[in-house]
Amino acid sequence: MTSVFLMLEGNTVRNRLWNFLIVHSEFDYSMKDIAKFSEVSYTSLKEIWKEFVKREIVKYTRDVGKAKMFTLNRDNPQVEKFIDYYWSVVSSEVEKDLEKEMLTA
Repeated sequence: MTSVFLMLEGNTVRNRLWNFLIVHSEFDYSMKDIAKFSEVSYTSLKEIWKEFVKREIVKYTRDVGKAKMFTLNRDNPQVEKFIDYYWSVVSSEVEKDLEKEMLTA
């Protein structure tokens, strides 16, 4: 099932990564798990990941075995602004759907 954000903003690799990282920001994940759960190929993830690390969108948290774990960097002001944008897009669409439902009920 595609999220409201992806339907409205485009189902791109970058948006799928943002979508997963924002919705699941309370935990840390390996790159392999991020690729799997965001439905992005590992090769595509690696192309974008260097930029995400360089821009401090994600941060390293710990090692679990051989895997390096990462989470969304909530300390980055740009990330916080994007999170606000993400939820405003989702909220406005949900509000539209609720208004339509109220009118047809």
